[in-house]
Amino acid sequence: MKLPRRKFLHLAAGAAALPAVSRAWAQAYPTRPVRVIVGGPPGGVADIHARLIGQWLSERLGQPFIIENRPGAGSNIATEMVTHAPADGHTLLLVAINNAINATLYDKLSFNFIRDIVPVAGLIRSPNVMEVNPAVPVKTVPEFIAYAKANPGKLNMASPGNGSVAHIAGEMFKRLAGIEMTHVPYRGAAPAVTDLIGGQVQVAFDPMSSSIVHIKAGKLRALAVTTASRSDALPDIPTVGDFLPGFEASGWFGIGAPKGTPAEVVDKLNREINAGLADAKIKARIADLGNTVLAGSPADFSRLITDETEKWGKVIRAANIKPE
Repeated sequence: MKLPRRKFLHLAAGAAALPAVSRAWAQAYPTRPVRVIVGGPPGGVADIHARLIGQWLSERLGQPFIIENRPGAGSNIATEMVTHAPADGHTLLLVAINNAINATLYDKLSFNFIRDIVPVAGLIRSPNVMEVNPAVPVKTVPEFIAYAKANPGKLNMASPGNGSVAHIAGEMFKRLAGIEMTHVPYRGAAPAVTDLIGGQVQVAFDPMSSSIVHIKAGKLRALAVTTASRSDALPDIPTVGDFLPGFEASGWFGIGAPKGTPAEVVDKLNREINAGLADAKIKARIADLGNTVLAGSPADFSRLITDETEKWGKVIRAANIKPE
């Protein structure tokens, strides 16, 4: 069917104008307050970093970025909420390593994270630290492995819960070191650290941000950090990978948006977030918490999510980890 010439030219002109309209709309974004949905409670590591970047975006983009905490189901409640939100950039998700873990940990989810959430930008990497109660007679990772082999059944490993990065980091350690430890899940990092200090459990692969104060006070003994390189917060502490090649486990956070969010909006948010991560005050605050900046493009963040989903999926399947 042939279109009349006048109608054809009108449609062609309209199609050509679409990118310009989209760019103009992105320049005006945001046009109202933006909600950032966080799958953890107020005051937690996720919440602190969401508020840090949210304040920056509010100042830069002229609209409030409101942090909304929706904890539960290992962040699945928050994620599901964002997957059903309008794809206009006014509802965002604080993406975390939990999202990569949950893809394998949970048999049935109402969403496919990689398909339904668009990566916008990374924020931070959060190292974990392998730490023991000072009563455990070891000071290095090799000494710990030797002690575990000589004392089967005597080591209890605390974590903030089944499927947490601390839990799966410990499971990876057990497999690479060829040792056994009894996993003791808690409801959060705080009670796990409390019992580790009290001696009810002997070891944890805890987020550094929740334990560094106790390490510096001598209440806990750090054996190694779990990142690929040493941490500026604990520069004298080696990495687990120094003794078990290939070991790396760290938490991370970033920002995501519902599938279908315009690329121009994603790019605008990415630019502003990276500008925030380059700001001296924000970098200092992130470093104070024992974390490192995770800047980059949306494609960089997408690769990280894909790689981590595959990596932790293998550990979860091998250890037969199930949600609580």
